[in-house]
Amino acid sequence: MRVVIGEDEALLRQGLALVLEGAGFEVSGAASDAAGLLGMVERHVPDLVITDVRMPPTHTDEGMVAALTVARHHPQMSVVVLSQHVQRRYAIELLAQKRRGIGYLLKQRIADVETFCADLRRIAAGGAVIDPEVIAIMVDRARLDDGVIGRLTPRQHEVLKLVAEGRSNGYIAAELVITEKAVVQHTSRIYDALGLPADDDGHRRVLAVLKYLAGTSSMSGAAVPGPVPGSVFGGAAAGGPPTGGARG
Repeated sequence: MRVVIGEDEALLRQGLALVLEGAGFEVSGAASDAAGLLGMVERHVPDLVITDVRMPPTHTDEGMVAALTVARHHPQMSVVVLSQHVQRRYAIELLAQKRRGIGYLLKQRIADVETFCADLRRIAAGGAVIDPEVIAIMVDRARLDDGVIGRLTPRQHEVLKLVAEGRSNGYIAAELVITEKAVVQHTSRIYDALGLPADDDGHRRVLAVLKYLAGTSSMSGAAVPGPVPGSVFGGAAAGGPPTGGARG
C-alpha cells in the first residue's frame, strides 16, 4: 500500500514514516507543507494520503484544504487527517466531501501503533474511522439540545455513540453486555424516534449519525458550513453488516 504523508514537524514526519514502513506500508513521499503534499500526490498517485490539519505557511487549515482537494480530484484515494485537538467542524467538512475511505484521528492515536495501523488499513479498504473523542463531544453536545436526540434514553445514547464510531452490532453487544437482539431493538427505536427509514449501507450508518449530530440537512457532497446541531439522521438497517470505525 503506497502512502504519502503531509506533516510540518520533522520529528513526527520521520517517525510516522518509520512506523508505517515497519508495519509494511510503502511510504512514497513525505512533505512538510500542503503544496508539497499535493505535488507528491500527483507524482506518486498513492493509495492513502495522511495529512496534518495545520501546515505552513499560515499553520491554520492548509492540510485540511489539501485533504479536501485530494478527496475531490482523486476519489479513489483514501484520506486520513490527523489533528492535535478535536476540531468538530473539520471532521464534518471532510465527511461531507467524501463518504468512503476516510479518517479523522487525533495525533495521540499514533502512540498505539498496532491499532493506528489497523485503522489505516480499514480506511484504505473503504471504511470510515472517526476518533472516539470527536464522537463523544458530538454526542454530548447533541444530548444537551432540545431536539429528538435529547429525548433518547441513556442506553440509546450509548448505542448511538458506538454506532457512530462504526461498531458492529456484535461489538456493541459485547461492549454494553447485552444481546445482539437488544442492540437491534435499540437501534430500531432510535431510527423510529427520528422518523427515518433504515438503509443497508454500513458506511452510511456511520456518516449519517455524524451528519445528524453536526446539523446538516442532507447527505449531499457539499461542505458543511458550521457546527450547528440539527435534525437529520440516516443510517443502515439495525442489523446491518459490521463496519470499520474508530477505536473505542
